[in-house]
Amino acid sequence: MPVRPARQSLWRENFMQALEVMRVHRMRSGLLILGVAIGITTILMIVTVLSGLSRKIYEDMASANRPYIYIQKYDMMVDGEEAEKVARRRSFTREEAAQLARLAPSLEHVEFMVESQGEHVLRYGNEKTPPTSLFGSDVNLLELFSFHIDRGRYFNESEVLHRERVIVLGAGPAKDLFKELDPVGRFVTIAGEKYRVIGTIASRRHIFGSMSDNFAAMPHTTFGKDLEHEWSWITMGATVREGIPLETGVEETTQALRAIRGLRPSQKNDFDVTTSEAFIGLVKRITVPIGIVLTIIASIGLVVGGIGVMNIMLISVAERTREIGVRRAIGAGRGDIMLQFLVEAGTLTGIGGVVGIVCGTLLAVLVARLLHFPFYFSVGWTVIALVFSVFVGVGFGLYPARRAGDMDPVNALRYE
Repeated sequence: MPVRPARQSLWRENFMQALEVMRVHRMRSGLLILGVAIGITTILMIVTVLSGLSRKIYEDMASANRPYIYIQKYDMMVDGEEAEKVARRRSFTREEAAQLARLAPSLEHVEFMVESQGEHVLRYGNEKTPPTSLFGSDVNLLELFSFHIDRGRYFNESEVLHRERVIVLGAGPAKDLFKELDPVGRFVTIAGEKYRVIGTIASRRHIFGSMSDNFAAMPHTTFGKDLEHEWSWITMGATVREGIPLETGVEETTQALRAIRGLRPSQKNDFDVTTSEAFIGLVKRITVPIGIVLTIIASIGLVVGGIGVMNIMLISVAERTREIGVRRAIGAGRGDIMLQFLVEAGTLTGIGGVVGIVCGTLLAVLVARLLHFPFYFSVGWTVIALVFSVFVGVGFGLYPARRAGDMDPVNALRYE
């Protein structure tokens, strides 16, 4: 008989015997499979959800068209005394934004932005919003961020120049104030002043949920006339012209702002220039270690399941001592006995892995839909999870298998 068919027959026989043992000992096998399945479910769900979260953050932070440059006076990475120094930096002005657009030819759109965080309530008739973020900008904000007009339009250069009281509502205020009405052309009241609604922005389904839609935008000149104060958050944003590397835009922006602000070569920047790509990189540096830690923690459950495999296999070896003796007496070698029990252990944990993959994927889909994450299915991680579950069984089943293989045939046959 050829060697390969004999080996295939042996593997098939061991696998069928493993299924028969599972059928006979349903409760014991079911609990073992459940333990492994829970561990694999947890690991796969963590990986899938974190992958979807990373993609969602990328969608939310990346530009609608291309990566952008973000300029602020604060550096988020400093703390302590250095943070206090940074907080005392002078704010940007509209004139500096105009000068930057002239002095940095690699930049296509330069936006001056001023914002108040959750300080104002918008009113329409008897309806009102919760405290809402208001910000003023130039006309190209849609070119920078992932905003899309739902109804109406964004404001134009004439409205910015003449400081007209027009406003574009985020999805949150539009729903709070107008329910099923069309907001365009109606007037909302903010701090006693009336503003004409010229458009609404579609819901972004952002990582921060409905909070991300709780805003309204107006021309920065109008904001400066009516609402700006010393605590307003002033920043600038810019996109780089097509074909120019983002790094070139950052370098030009830095040099232009140093010149505009009259900084000497020995002086440090009194502003911070970053990019949407840097934001995404920061998020990855945070989420990847978190994912690794969570995966390690979840893997502890598999280790516990592996210990359970070892215990159950030791019990199985003790119960089947006479069977082992009979097999050794009719010619089965030590390796054949070990293979029988290793296949049995690997089959149990492998089935647990399959169950865990199915449950983990379904739970990940549910979480993605509830939190509005893009669902990400990784074939690689799925294969790794399945192989890992089998190796847990083989690894922890090795000692019981060796114990079975080392049994003396005569003593095994005498076992009662």
